[in-house]
Amino acid sequence: MRRPTPDPVSPDQESVWDYPRPPALDPSIEHVVVTLEGTTLAESRRAIRVLETSHAPVYYLPPEDVRMDLLEPTPRRTFCEFKGAAAYADVVVGDRRTSGACWWYPTPSPDYAAIAGWIAFYPSRVDRITVDDEVVRPVGGDFYGSWVTSRVAGPFKGGPGTEGW
Repeated sequence: MRRPTPDPVSPDQESVWDYPRPPALDPSIEHVVVTLEGTTLAESRRAIRVLETSHAPVYYLPPEDVRMDLLEPTPRRTFCEFKGAAAYADVVVGDRRTSGACWWYPTPSPDYAAIAGWIAFYPSRVDRITVDDEVVRPVGGDFYGSWVTSRVAGPFKGGPGTEGW
């Protein structure tokens, strides 16, 4: 499958087609807020964005900025060729359980040690995520958990038909 044509980029945007492979880590001071059932699950200005060619960024948040008491780890594990083995958790707020709403790398490969234990949330599995007050949109297909904002231009890997990019 051929690489798609990148979308036009405005002066205030980044193209995901300019992101590197293997992925890069990019510290961010943007204000990130994650909510479910009116409860703030996470709030941070200390995120690290993971930037990978064709993927919208994924924001990893330090556990000190996450309501860890609302996370229930699950046995699910996956493997990333770059970062290593990922662990997952359900988020439980009151009577609502959202399965596999977040993940982290307990012991990532050395190049990604900065995000060891940091939490990333799937935008489609919580009620709302904002970055500097902009509501995050999930990537179609929800496989990568990427965060789409007006800051990034695609097209984005993750939706149907993008598996071969």
